[in-house]
Amino acid sequence: MYTIERNAERTASAGRLLYDMFVNFPDQPAVWREISVITSALRNDSQDKQTQFLRGLFETLPGRVQCEMLLKATEQCFNTLERAEMLLLLLRRFPETVVQHGVGLGETLLDAESIEDQESPVNCFRKLFVCDVLPLIINNPDVRLPASLLYKYLNKAAEFYINYVTRSTQTESQYQGSQDSSDIMSPSKRSSQKYVIDGLTEKSSQITDPWERLFKILSVVGMRCEWQMDKGRRSFGDILHRMKDLCRYISNFDSEAHIKYKNQVVYSTMLVFFKNAFQYVSNIQPSLFQGPNAPNQTPLVLLEDVPNIYGDTDIDRNKHIHKKRKLAEGREKTMQSSDDEDPSGKARSRHITVNKADLANSIEVLESFKLARESWELLYSLESLDKEFTRICLSWKTETWLWLRIFLTDMIIYQGQYKKAISSLHHLAALQGSHSPQQITGQGSLENQRALIQLASCHFALGEYRQTCEKVLDLMCCILLPIQEGGKVQEEQPKVKSKFRKGSDLKLWPCTSRAIMPYCLHLLLACFKLRAFTDSRDDMALGHVVVLLQHEWPRGENLFLKAINKICQQGNFQYENFFNYVTNIDMLEEFAYLRTQEGGKIHLELLPNQAMLIKTSSPPMGLLQQEFIPVLQPSIQTADRHHTVTRGITKGVKEDFRLAMERQVSRCGENLMVVLHRFCINEKILLLQTLA
Repeated sequence: MYTIERNAERTASAGRLLYDMFVNFPDQPAVWREISVITSALRNDSQDKQTQFLRGLFETLPGRVQCEMLLKATEQCFNTLERAEMLLLLLRRFPETVVQHGVGLGETLLDAESIEDQESPVNCFRKLFVCDVLPLIINNPDVRLPASLLYKYLNKAAEFYINYVTRSTQTESQYQGSQDSSDIMSPSKRSSQKYVIDGLTEKSSQITDPWERLFKILSVVGMRCEWQMDKGRRSFGDILHRMKDLCRYISNFDSEAHIKYKNQVVYSTMLVFFKNAFQYVSNIQPSLFQGPNAPNQTPLVLLEDVPNIYGDTDIDRNKHIHKKRKLAEGREKTMQSSDDEDPSGKARSRHITVNKADLANSIEVLESFKLARESWELLYSLESLDKEFTRICLSWKTETWLWLRIFLTDMIIYQGQYKKAISSLHHLAALQGSHSPQQITGQGSLENQRALIQLASCHFALGEYRQTCEKVLDLMCCILLPIQEGGKVQEEQPKVKSKFRKGSDLKLWPCTSRAIMPYCLHLLLACFKLRAFTDSRDDMALGHVVVLLQHEWPRGENLFLKAINKICQQGNFQYENFFNYVTNIDMLEEFAYLRTQEGGKIHLELLPNQAMLIKTSSPPMGLLQQEFIPVLQPSIQTADRHHTVTRGITKGVKEDFRLAMERQVSRCGENLMVVLHRFCINEKILLLQTLA
């Protein structure tokens, strides 16, 4: 009869017959096979006609019978996951059963996680416990739980949600189906990505608003543990401010209250820390958390600003009056020397600037960085907080979290603890090495470049200029210059206006080759500038400075004049790489002028021999017949001025120098960034020897 009514899809009559069978024949295998089919339909996400009929059939049964049927069906399950899902069905439909079965189900899931030896906290057992069972337990006022168990559950929930949100793209090999770019959401909305947890369905694996869920659990646990809670929603800044206040008088409480408020400070501050640290890293390096189809967003790297590299110490202009610069004599000098500045930044308040074009939501991101730093400092401000937070971090294995190491490195750099930052960067490199080989070419190379430039920045801040140079030159080998139309390399140097001072303490730079190369050149110039302008003579360092000053010309004009003055004081100058890398027309003009009677007849040794000259494809301009050439080729005109390179040099000047200078004039149209890149690659050994 039941089969006839069921096949005819007569819900009410089939339901009555099923009820009779369950009451009168509770042990019949045929009855349990049917109940198993029905309970499977209840757990199924499918919306097909048969499944909907079976759900409707179950709904016709009296509530008491539904409850008993689900309980007995649970006893028939031998698979832990299936049993948990069945019991969860019971708890949701009959909240009164939570008191009897809720905690037991939660402990069963946590035990199963341990027995199954799950590698990640993001697994099917933990997901069912944290997202489905735990809210039923803690929101039921009739379930009495000791504080120790509540803290244990809060810990498990926090570990799960943080790992879920911050899972890297490598772990998403379980992605189902292809997604277009609109499916790859921003880091704050990643919960909607179709990520499937092993053992669960796609629907069951998706978690909306994970951070909000976690802070809700924190709030409920706090109320049950009688923390000092505030009514209503509060911002992360408000929570942190409240925790700072609580820390001021936490030591005044007795032992029991001290433990209670210590836990409040640790868990509240810790969650504010992880949330904001993640928010910061997901914005400066979004590719860590987004799939390969993610929108192309420029990664950023936190670096020490190189303060006033073109700073000019006093120039005695009476010693050498430069050709075509007499008009500039009345010009006020606006640059001060920064050679004696304390590079550590420890004595000053620190500011971070970023170009709006590189990070649209920069205010929010920098606020997240600030909140995360302050949370970290609070967690280590008292021994009891430090001990508990350290214990939690060890149990969660946070030392293996690449994203967190990126944040901690940036925080240490911000604090001006450069030796510690260098150690952190080596730790970061070790973490990168443990990543899957497929990442090495893409994400890995980005991480490698980030580490090298930050290492260079830290070594420079410590005054370790040879190590700075070494890291910069290693990085130059990774840099690929994007060639634009017309052979020009597009420079993408961030121009950041700071309302605080000239040259802000820290900057978030785009971590791209064309943005990082100018920063590298600044570091090299700053290193060699210190060596070149000491009292002792160092022609090699001075020559390197001249080559590097071509970048951003004429910003370094005053420093170049200082180099010319030093050469004039010496009476001679030797730099055999001059014609390999100096292509700036103004500089060529100045050096040509130094050889003349007016220029002081300075003895210059700028080329080893004629064979060493770089042969260029452009034809030489021919022997100069006049005392000067009034007009040069259009390609070598700069700032709409006509230059004369040869005034006076045809009279009594060596033929090889004159030929070399003519040949060099024909190279003035060469791509400067390519020339400087070649300089860094080809002269790596020489550059390092100069700083030895």
